[in-house]
Amino acid sequence: MRFTTKLVSLASVIVAATAGRHVTATPASVASIMSTDEIYHWLDTIDTANVTFIGKPIDRDAPLSAEDIMVFYCSQRSGNDCVAPCTVYVGGATCLYAPNTNCLGASANVDFCDGSGCSGSCNQLATCGVRMNLGFCYTPGTNSIIVPPS
Repeated sequence: MRFTTKLVSLASVIVAATAGRHVTATPASVASIMSTDEIYHWLDTIDTANVTFIGKPIDRDAPLSAEDIMVFYCSQRSGNDCVAPCTVYVGGATCLYAPNTNCLGASANVDFCDGSGCSGSCNQLATCGVRMNLGFCYTPGTNSIIVPPS
């Protein structure tokens, strides 16, 4: 009985202390999908001599096709920045061979995997644990990237 009385008293104190307060949930921080402006800004600031472009060519004068996704993945990280050497892919659904990738960004939610051939343990960009500048995600151990159908 004594325990029950103390428990009820403790519960009353907690309720009284929080009465009148509004509690709102704060969403967890997730990696953002890169906008076209962010993509072009990153391309303007990186040394493109150390960037390999694969897939379709980038045309700044035309919007990205609805079927295409841009993916940027680099083997180097400097502080909170993803830096060259990097690879830029523009195209549709595929599995990208991406050994030694340490950070990536994309115009849509992609999966990054520790196995080659888009196998092994995979995670979504939207659930990135360590966000970097410009919507990039720190992804050490990545060896392949799943580009989903858009």
